[in-house]
Amino acid sequence: MKRRAPFARLALILALGPAGCGVEADLVADHAAPSEKPAHGDTFIEALTGNISGLIPNVLSDSASFEVGSLIYNGLVTRDRDLNLIGELAESWRFSQDCLDLEFHLRRNVRWHDGEPFTAADVVFTYETMINPKTPTAYREDFRAVASVEAPDPYTVHVRYTQPYAKALQSWGIWMLPKHVLEPYVREGRLRDAPQNRSNPIGTGAYRFKEWKPGEKVVLVANPDYFEGRPYISRVVYRIIPSQATIFLELKAKGVDSAGLTALQFKRQTEYPAFRKAYHKYEYSANAYTYLGFNLKDPRFADRRVRQAFAYAINKRELIDGVLLGLGREATGPYKPGTWAYNPNVKRFAYDMDKARALLAEAGWKERNADGLLVRNGQPFAFELLTNQGNDERKKVAEIVQASLKELGVQVDIRVIEWASFLKEYIKKRRFEAIILGWGIGLDPDQYEIWHSSKTGPDELNQISYANPEVDALLEQGRTSCHQEERKKSYARLQEILAEDQPIVFLYFRDALPVVSSRVRGIVPSANGILYNFNEWYVPKHLQRYTAG
Repeated sequence: MKRRAPFARLALILALGPAGCGVEADLVADHAAPSEKPAHGDTFIEALTGNISGLIPNVLSDSASFEVGSLIYNGLVTRDRDLNLIGELAESWRFSQDCLDLEFHLRRNVRWHDGEPFTAADVVFTYETMINPKTPTAYREDFRAVASVEAPDPYTVHVRYTQPYAKALQSWGIWMLPKHVLEPYVREGRLRDAPQNRSNPIGTGAYRFKEWKPGEKVVLVANPDYFEGRPYISRVVYRIIPSQATIFLELKAKGVDSAGLTALQFKRQTEYPAFRKAYHKYEYSANAYTYLGFNLKDPRFADRRVRQAFAYAINKRELIDGVLLGLGREATGPYKPGTWAYNPNVKRFAYDMDKARALLAEAGWKERNADGLLVRNGQPFAFELLTNQGNDERKKVAEIVQASLKELGVQVDIRVIEWASFLKEYIKKRRFEAIILGWGIGLDPDQYEIWHSSKTGPDELNQISYANPEVDALLEQGRTSCHQEERKKSYARLQEILAEDQPIVFLYFRDALPVVSSRVRGIVPSANGILYNFNEWYVPKHLQRYTAG
């Protein structure tokens, strides 16, 4: 049995919390004693710093919703512990040599949570939903590459592509949707308003929906009819606790079983016997980066010299050492160091206040007012920097950015906003001047959804309104080849342009630092992190703490 970590299903999502792969050196295996046997029962309580935004993840973009959705729904494919693509709802597939024809053979023992059988008609429906212009989704592009999807019988799906598409197979990891439940809402363009997006979602996954109290908790219960067998843990409760400090207090009181730690908590506040006994700590090289973003429709930030000046003014090493206590690495672009697409030979903006001042002067910011702020055309350089509530790390980053830019003569006012409101009222509506946020990146380097100039709509992910014709062309080239070396050339050049343009200031890739209650067994760290086999986690009978209800 398996559960995919949220970042592995889709390429790009708004990152609220950490995720990634890799493990702390002293934790490389399950902690179960040889005499312990897997047992059903108990409740697993996870902390989320932000509320979910819905229960149909195909039309959402935040990591909290993906975290929950990954237990309710399945895709045709997933990834194993070594990151290989394997079947999930598909038991096998065949890809033609010209990369144009893909045929899936579906499992025959899968049922939706309401008892209806899962068939090829649901796959065709999911495809039609994703390409429907009325569907408010940021993930349409993967399916625009498809020429046709046909179901010659209830357990066979044939997909035809117009041209080779690099992400063809992995794109079918998208969550499958039930035709018999959602078809009228899709037809009317009301999928996001469907009752199933607020309560009683119908999936095929290992867990069924039980309850959602916004701002408080989401409760899921084990699916006894799951096609790979009932998961061991009977109930999963996601507690929404919008403060990392409060989450840490809950951990110490054993009010939650799992949470992500801050670097300070991980390195200095958990190194005592009682905590080490109660929890096992893991350290991931996360598939997510933190950035300072700009609304590029603002004339001040549309000037590349201003963005470059800010990049020079921010000491990334100070951020990594001061905020992360060294548990991270500098970001030079949107690709993680060590991955095949990463280009180490791009322009870097080493900390240099003199260069920052010179660039701002070139852009017309030369004079200062009585308060010491740079002035152009009578207007002081001042802006509001937004970030989300519940993430102490981002707030600290914002404060360091604020101090650095003050030294330049730029006033930064920090505003911290509750996560769901931040997404709905500010990010989606582009009501911001600058932001501190994070992107979760997938295992494929395609980032068309983030950087292509066509993806600036309110439900799309180019939220900073970036546009560069050469970048558009490179993104298009990179996704239409089946050969890694050809793709690598496209993405190497893409990184060179992004490094020069600085549409955002790429700050760092942090390590994810989760802890899990020591009573939980079956955790086997791998290249795919720890969540990939969540359905195999269990608590021995003598250590079970809760009764399912």
